[in-house]
Amino acid sequence: MKAALIKHYFPELSKAQEEQFIQLQDLYEFWNKQINIISRKDIQELYIRHILHSLAIAKFIQFKMKTSILDIGTGGGFPGIPLALLFPESTFHLVDSMAKKIKVVQAISAELGLVNVTSEAARAEKTTGEFDFIVSRAVAPARKIWQWTHQKIKATTSTNNTNGIIALKGGDLEMEMKALNKSHQEINIRDYFDEPFFDTKKIIYIPL
Repeated sequence: MKAALIKHYFPELSKAQEEQFIQLQDLYEFWNKQINIISRKDIQELYIRHILHSLAIAKFIQFKMKTSILDIGTGGGFPGIPLALLFPESTFHLVDSMAKKIKVVQAISAELGLVNVTSEAARAEKTTGEFDFIVSRAVAPARKIWQWTHQKIKATTSTNNTNGIIALKGGDLEMEMKALNKSHQEINIRDYFDEPFFDTKKIIYIPL
């Protein structure tokens, strides 16, 4: 079972969390037929290309109780929904400018019983509130993400890491990081996961 891949990398999962991760395949297959949010090829690789990719953030940082996270450009709920399953005592606010994608996020969150997830159809820069971390996956260049969201990041932190932006990226990032022109860390996801899909994938961490 593909969901066993999550248990392999996160052996501390409770039985309830395991069941929730198992449900994701059927839920996304159902909603993908109603609203095309994931390519046909990718839906067959859901656990590697979407769920495990999202959870790379959890290998980099362990969100503490009551940590607040804003997921911008969440699409069908990535990385927000897998992270919310893994960190039930943190809160996640998922935003996307496309209302039909937020409809999917809301339906899947409700089906999974995720009380730590809220969502809205909005552009990242229009979202109100303050958060400990901003997360995103292939939404926009890092400089744009910083411009849109840095003023929404709380100055104080509840984790061992300074509050900031954690973005999932791929490919050659040299020019993008030069344009960002801010102190940051680049972490290779292949350091965490063995699958070839992650060979060119990175986490970009931009502390406040």
